[in-house]
Amino acid sequence: MPQSDLTELKLTRMQQRIWYLQNCDLLGNLSADQLASLERKCQLKKFAKGSPIYLPSESADSVLLVASGLAKICHLTLEGRSSTIAFVKEGEIFGELSLLDAEVRGEYVEAIEPSTLIRIPRDAIQLLMERDLHFALRLTKYIGLRRRKIELRLRALLFTSNQHRLTHLLLDLAEQFGVQVEEGIQLGLRLSHQEMANLIGTTRETVTLLLGKMKSEGLITGHRQSVILCDMTRLAQSIGRD
Repeated sequence: MPQSDLTELKLTRMQQRIWYLQNCDLLGNLSADQLASLERKCQLKKFAKGSPIYLPSESADSVLLVASGLAKICHLTLEGRSSTIAFVKEGEIFGELSLLDAEVRGEYVEAIEPSTLIRIPRDAIQLLMERDLHFALRLTKYIGLRRRKIELRLRALLFTSNQHRLTHLLLDLAEQFGVQVEEGIQLGLRLSHQEMANLIGTTRETVTLLLGKMKSEGLITGHRQSVILCDMTRLAQSIGRD
């Protein structure tokens, strides 16, 4: 490849990585110099659907940004069972506990669509936090909110009924992937009844029964994998949630 073409290719890839960084809510307010500095330290990697992004006990030396696609964060029990505790969509980061000096990963993360990720070294983010107080505060708030959501999700999986767990799941999905339609909030992430059952630790038959009950009560509508929440307020009140 001619040197001029190679230089142009490198420039295009650099601009692409900077665009991905700008598209992240957490990083979008950084200056051009800050983004350029991060970009020089980043690595871009593609993952096929169903492939692991990282496993428990791997070195926690970076934060990852979903440039495109979708990933899920899973908790693995001592018995080897997996429970999905969070989805991470385009423009969001994960692996942020590495910033708190965690030496190894504590969770399992998998690509559930073909995904492109940007690996940002922990040292680069920590340096940015030291030099930019506003960024450090935003990131700290982000970490706290993510941890709180994961704790609530685990608590719901462990200590609540199937109906409560399913309602929590629907509200979480509406918050992250909801699209306003005439009937209410449609879940932008399509999940089968079996996939929902896997997420809340129950059976497909139970999910089908509970969704049918919610539908008869006017709380949801939709067909097959398309669910629309018709009354978010009543759903939230039914489980004591704001």
